[in-house]
Amino acid sequence: MNDSFLHDCLFFTANRLGRAITKMAEEEFAPTGLTPMYGYLIRLVNGAPGISQKELSEKLSITPSTLTRFIDKLEGKQLVERKGQGKTVHVYPTPKGEQLEETIRAASKRLHQRYERILGADFAKQLGINIESASEQLEKN
Repeated sequence: MNDSFLHDCLFFTANRLGRAITKMAEEEFAPTGLTPMYGYLIRLVNGAPGISQKELSEKLSITPSTLTRFIDKLEGKQLVERKGQGKTVHVYPTPKGEQLEETIRAASKRLHQRYERILGADFAKQLGINIESASEQLEKN
């Protein structure tokens, strides 16, 4: 059977890459007790206390409704808190969320080192640049 169409299909290859990197990220973030997305969300909140939900959803490239679910979960774990200011909702870290910063940074660093060991630092960096550029172009259309 000719399966070459799979290797020429950006949809298939991007999803395959996504599954591989997600598995690695989940393994490296396991010590934090958080998924990688929750970890990166907390890093953003810790780095910019009072960041708006709108800005967070844009930075993470997720829908506002998905972000709301994530924040609900993190509030339940007492890692972030929301404060309304008119129609805008701002997200702040809690002391418990701030305490996780170094653990999350270490997980992120381990992930980065792991895929650089496999791919090579230059290739990994260029791949990230290319994926970012392609994502931006595809999102415009």
